[in-house]
Amino acid sequence: MCIRDYTGDFVLARTDWFSPLCEVMIGEAVGLHTALQWVSDLRFDNVYFVIDSQQVVHSLHTRVDDDSELCCIITACRQLFQDSFQNSHVEFNRRQANRVAHELSKASPSDPSPTIYDDVSSCI
Repeated sequence: MCIRDYTGDFVLARTDWFSPLCEVMIGEAVGLHTALQWVSDLRFDNVYFVIDSQQVVHSLHTRVDDDSELCCIITACRQLFQDSFQNSHVEFNRRQANRVAHELSKASPSDPSPTIYDDVSSCI
């Protein structure tokens, strides 16, 4: 996860590692929930959340409810988003457009504990 300011400059980044391994869409949804919780804890607002999973973004914006694991996580994301963010958005963007987050995701398996970067890391 990478937080940038309104000009696109680096503010903070965080890596996290989840176990056990899961389906890609579940991992993407858990990642979104983790990002929402982290940014909520930081008390940021007017946030554009950009993720590279078009299916998760679509699920978030579509009110289809079932009892699947993905739907349960998306419902938790919706609730957290509604409770914590005003004037904020969740959008899809291709992975190629977010190189920093991609580099962080590659660095994460080497450090299984959550890590917060307040400076541009050498892995980026």
